[in-house]
Amino acid sequence: MADGDDRQATFGSDGSLETDTTPDATGENDFGEEKEANETDGGYSRYVVSSLLQKAVRRSDEEVAAWAAWELARSGYAWNLWDRLNLYVVEDLRAGSDVALAIERYEELATERWEPAEWKGRICAIHAALAAARARSTREASNADAYFSAVAEVRAEARERGEEPAHDFPVGDLEPEGEFDAVFDGHTGEGARRDRGTRFFKTHGGRVGPEGEDDQSARWLRLAMLLDDETDYSPEELDRAVEPVDPENPWADGGDEGNERDTVGDGGASGEGDSDGDDSDSEPRGSLSDFSE
Repeated sequence: MADGDDRQATFGSDGSLETDTTPDATGENDFGEEKEANETDGGYSRYVVSSLLQKAVRRSDEEVAAWAAWELARSGYAWNLWDRLNLYVVEDLRAGSDVALAIERYEELATERWEPAEWKGRICAIHAALAAARARSTREASNADAYFSAVAEVRAEARERGEEPAHDFPVGDLEPEGEFDAVFDGHTGEGARRDRGTRFFKTHGGRVGPEGEDDQSARWLRLAMLLDDETDYSPEELDRAVEPVDPENPWADGGDEGNERDTVGDGGASGEGDSDGDDSDSEPRGSLSDFSE
């Protein structure tokens, strides 16, 4: 039940108490008593119920999550409920979950079509909480943010001391000719200076993985490259363009020989001046008929 010991409050910059109580959240609780600031109809602190909802989602406790959502919605704190549920989508659920769209739809129905504290609005709140509780829970984004932030401080402190950092970002210094050389295509200043245009992008920067292109996509890519009247691609380059990246080493990109071939005389993104020396004449380019069926 609500009492002075259980309630939490927030304070403004001037020290004044901020209760965030809206008119919908006023009135009597279940016991016929006038609700205090930030009190739910059941006599609980809305801060505690909101925290309970998040922990229930994180622990996949469906019943507790459903109750907490219902309690906030019926008590006039639907705005708090939907704000928190949307936060849980990015803080506690695995990336790519379609639950994000489901929660967004339930919120739209509860707040734009119906009254959030009425029966239909409460049903939407319960549905959304259950969907979140049933989804794959993870703190991966929050953990990554905390880790990367800590490494940033370590790197900065090491630079100030003139030392190598004990921990570094997963990309290191991110320089050309390194592990991530493929990113330095014509879309970057360094790639443009190295004349890495369409040829380099097609054979290095545009590759996907780990499954690679499906048959239809690979066919379209090969045909587009064959029909390019500004760049003459070798059979090896056509193969490399559709070859999936290695899932164990996704940044490996065909060896130094391939890199050298594609970084010289590419002519920029327009494809002009794509001289390859004598190599392009030593092997057949391929026939459109090979890919037209």
